[in-house]
Amino acid sequence: MSEQKSLLVFAHADEAVAFADVDHLISGVGKINASVALAGAIADGNIKNVIVLGTAGVVGHAGEDRPSLDTIYQVTKLIQHDFPLPSADVDPTGEVLLEDYQVTMATGDVFVSDDQQRAHVKSLGASLVDMEGYAYASVCQRFDVPLQIFKIPSDYADDSASIDEWDDIAKQKSVQLREFYDKHLS
Repeated sequence: MSEQKSLLVFAHADEAVAFADVDHLISGVGKINASVALAGAIADGNIKNVIVLGTAGVVGHAGEDRPSLDTIYQVTKLIQHDFPLPSADVDPTGEVLLEDYQVTMATGDVFVSDDQQRAHVKSLGASLVDMEGYAYASVCQRFDVPLQIFKIPSDYADDSASIDEWDDIAKQKSVQLREFYDKHLS
């Protein structure tokens, strides 16, 4: 039996541009892509833990302990924001590295980019929003694989957020994620 390894996961290739020299999985955007790609990798591999790095939108308003666009946060609780029925919260089970920077993140299959969407997500108790985190956590929970999720905010998930600008922002954030990875995870 081969030695178990950590699996590094990104949703989108732009988030991984600074990781060309590091083995990783690009799952694809959205809950279905994330679920299928990660479940396949875990089922096919000898995975001891999963580490997700990527970007997320901020759902808080200025002045209310809103996450900074230049800080990396560890997601320690996940909820769905686009599912009309109650769904269980899921908690990544990997080691907490960022005691002072833990957040709840909401996941949904929509790029949150207006004030009404942001207010809804915030009302659920989330600080950040993405499109894959809940799926990653659900898959890891089913396979009993420890998971850590680290996110750096890319935008404020409001009327100023543009999916057209996201690719360039994600590439810039990838450099910050790499610095974090080299310091804390490699």
